[in-house]
Amino acid sequence: MNLMHYMDQGGVIMYILLGLNILGFTTMIIKFIQILLAKIRRKKILEMLLQSRNAISNKDANHHIIKDRITEKMIQLEGGLSTIKIIASIAPLLGLLGTTIGVLLSFEAISAQGLDDPAIFAKGISMALITTVGGLIVAIPHYIGYNYLISLLDSLEATLNKEATTTIYRDRS
Repeated sequence: MNLMHYMDQGGVIMYILLGLNILGFTTMIIKFIQILLAKIRRKKILEMLLQSRNAISNKDANHHIIKDRITEKMIQLEGGLSTIKIIASIAPLLGLLGTTIGVLLSFEAISAQGLDDPAIFAKGISMALITTVGGLIVAIPHYIGYNYLISLLDSLEATLNKEATTTIYRDRS
């Protein structure tokens, strides 16, 4: 059996899952590249964030301002990650919806034609199992990708905070 056969057996739910999968992986790739570029350009980002520190002579005030700017930069980089998290959360629920629909179709087929032909019952059960698997296949990599990207952002934020603190307090008299 090929992928399209499974998609057809799973019905509309599988096509929704496919669309979500494409959207999620595209978002993950874009966010990975953005975070990687931010890590590579870390020094330039830090210099840009530190530009206004000379305007204020109080080092503690400078430190708070820079921390706020780092937080703003992290929020900017986090944009789009909620899409990945939502896909990871709803994909198993869509799979469960497909399972429920498949079982319902099976019981409707049995009530309409009886148990004489098991193929009628099997079609609904097949849909149920395929959509369950489809939901998990979409959810698992998105869950892993989301957590990985969040860990990259946390690492970048910690590094920027450490370097900013070191730079601000280095010249302490």
